Amino acid sequence: MTTVSTIVQGPVFLARMDNPKANALSQRLIDDLTAAVTAFAESHARVLVISSALDGFFAAGADIKLMAKATPETFAAYGASMRVVLDRIAGLDRPSIAAIDGLALGGGLELALACTMRVGSETSRLGLPEPKLGLIPGAGGTQRLPRMIGRARALDIMLTAREVGATEAHRIGLLDRVTKPGHAVDAAVDLAQQLAALSRPALYAIVQCVTDAADLPLSDGCANEAKRVEELFASPDGKEGLAAFLAKRQPHFA
Repeated sequence: MTTVSTIVQGPVFLARMDNPKANALSQRLIDDLTAAVTAFAESHARVLVISSALDGFFAAGADIKLMAKATPETFAAYGASMRVVLDRIAGLDRPSIAAIDGLALGGGLELALACTMRVGSETSRLGLPEPKLGLIPGAGGTQRLPRMIGRARALDIMLTAREVGATEAHRIGLLDRVTKPGHAVDAAVDLAQQLAALSRPALYAIVQCVTDAADLPLSDGCANEAKRVEELFASPDGKEGLAAFLAKRQPHFA
């Protein structure tokens, strides 16, 4: 039985993790999540929503029992497979949204960080507690978190190994939306529907420009932006968007 079920609702592709009791990121779940991401990439869906079937948990991080039995070689292989699927999510040409109702800790938060956006509930708690195990985040946490919320805030969260509540997470930009408990998935799907109505190439270009900005001088980043907007202006979606605006109708993007 799979630990990640999938369903397509129009333009939205839902991948729901179900690995009791806390969605520990076992090798099986990682493999099933990889398969789900592949299925999304091969589909016509426009937005990926990753959620949990378990009350109180998005994902509680690595499988500690599995890690305790691992050799250095098997631990390295496990970490590599985790990084591969998170890099695939981060590199998708379409938006992804993590729907976080409850805990997102360790690798669970790293999974959410790999997504384009994060929707939480008032009961969401997020953290990178790896120092309590004598470790550090190993699936992109030390790299993605400071890029998202800044160096000082990221260091505070990681060095203290503390959990961040929904209000603080929203204030510092770790969560993009916060909703009532039990409604994170619905809110994420609503957001996905909004994104799906927009031009897919335009959304991808925005994400790429913002991502590239972390490694480029301002002048190079602006040149990158100019190149992409010129490409979009000449694209079918660019022509359709302008035509629809002038005709006072909704655009029909490819």
